[in-house]
Amino acid sequence: MNYAEIKYSDIANGEGVRTSLFVSGCRRGCPGCFNSGAWSFAAGEAFTSEVEDKIIASLDHPFCDGLTVLGGEPMEPENQRGLVSFLERVRERFPRCGESASDAEGSAAAAGAMGAEGSTAFAGATGAKGSPIAAAKTIWCFTGDTLDELMPGGRHHTEVTDRLLACVDILVDGPWVQELYDISLRFRGSSNQRIIDLNATRAAAAERGCSLADAVCLWQDEQVYTTHAM
Repeated sequence: MNYAEIKYSDIANGEGVRTSLFVSGCRRGCPGCFNSGAWSFAAGEAFTSEVEDKIIASLDHPFCDGLTVLGGEPMEPENQRGLVSFLERVRERFPRCGESASDAEGSAAAAGAMGAEGSTAFAGATGAKGSPIAAAKTIWCFTGDTLDELMPGGRHHTEVTDRLLACVDILVDGPWVQELYDISLRFRGSSNQRIIDLNATRAAAAERGCSLADAVCLWQDEQVYTTHAM
């Protein structure tokens, strides 16, 4: 896998101050895409273990709130395979609050071991009384796929998708649609896109016994950003 760019101390692609990894390769080709230079899978440089180490080191500061993965398209099958071990490594190094490194590793392994039916009900880590756990260092992922397309039977569900999603806290899903562009939206470009709280969604899916796609819980932004009023 190649990456097109890494932005350190990024405040545009997720909550807080983040390290953002832009992977190379996207077959979607949305008109008006802000990052068409990353469509080619050959763009940029190779994503090596040394690059992984540098990103992880950048996260290990009190001011850094987490990692964001975007592109390009992280959910292209070859990019999923290039990312999954790295994201599991990040999750193990920076477990969710209340979750040990071994818990994080076990959660990812459980997601990978479950089949189409089991993976949809996988709750991930939960806190007291089954409530979702907030992550000390969150992992955001932006994809042009909808969550439905990442479920078993979906166009971009692979043998590693469940493991990858188990590492992610916030999924921004849906293609960029130029006609639906809205400058007032935070962390998304067009109104069809959703910001999904995957921790809450996993808990809801486990409680209801349904797929993640049927239990979507949207991320709740601060009121000042949703109302644009002081």
